[in-house]
Amino acid sequence: MTMDSTAVPARPTRRLRLPRWPVLSLIGAVVFLFWAIIAIFGDWLAPHDPGAFIDSWNVLGPMTHQTWLGTDYLGRDVLSRIMTGAKYTVGLPFVTAGLALFFGLLLGVGATLLSEPLDTALSWLMDTVNSLPSTIFALVAVAGFGTSIPVLIIVITALYIPSAYRNVRAAALNVSRMEYIDAARVRGEGHLHVIFREILPNIVPNMLTHFGIMFIYIALLLSGLSFLGLGVQPPEADWGALISENMVGLSYGAPAIFAPALSLLSLTIAMTLMVDAVSHQNRER
Repeated sequence: MTMDSTAVPARPTRRLRLPRWPVLSLIGAVVFLFWAIIAIFGDWLAPHDPGAFIDSWNVLGPMTHQTWLGTDYLGRDVLSRIMTGAKYTVGLPFVTAGLALFFGLLLGVGATLLSEPLDTALSWLMDTVNSLPSTIFALVAVAGFGTSIPVLIIVITALYIPSAYRNVRAAALNVSRMEYIDAARVRGEGHLHVIFREILPNIVPNMLTHFGIMFIYIALLLSGLSFLGLGVQPPEADWGALISENMVGLSYGAPAIFAPALSLLSLTIAMTLMVDAVSHQNRER
């Protein structure tokens, strides 16, 4: 039997390998998983009612056996408020980053495969939106349309769709030039087959990396908006709002201001370590 020298190249197969992450990245994954669990079950796991006044005579109090992270400026339990606020600080960035990546994926992959004029028009539009300063854009939009949770989700998602689009488009464009994509088209495969069987499996690591980066930026942006009073509104509070409302305790060294700040810091560092591990593994492929 002779080999056909004109045979089209086959799509390379990938072996399923468990990720080998550095120790620091594994620690980051554990920390992020911890905060994800707190975000989901924090309302039930909180030791006290986050709105209850534990000790109204001992505001900005120290850490005790009853209030592990002290009390805030009204005498409420800081630990309970951090646990119940995690659903906003962790949940909102997760949802908005996921939505931005989803719409960026639809637009990026679609524009790459459908037509060059559509790709050019979308690229111009996304570059225009992406050139806007994110913090100023969010401040103006939230101040104009209100500070409800749906408005925050829509504004932040719209703000980060261009970034996701550019990232997915670049990755999809590189993959679409591979020989196995041409082989799939020669076999007569349609656009859906090329997208879901040829392109998407090969850009998943890139998408996960960009999702993590967007999560970090969105978490900091939302916390900044809440710090300025334009994010999550009372009686609910995320970690940025907890920092803002307890600023008076900074001169006293109260745990009420340092605890939410350290929680936000641990969340962003944990995601950074995970993103670094995923991107490093992707480079090794």
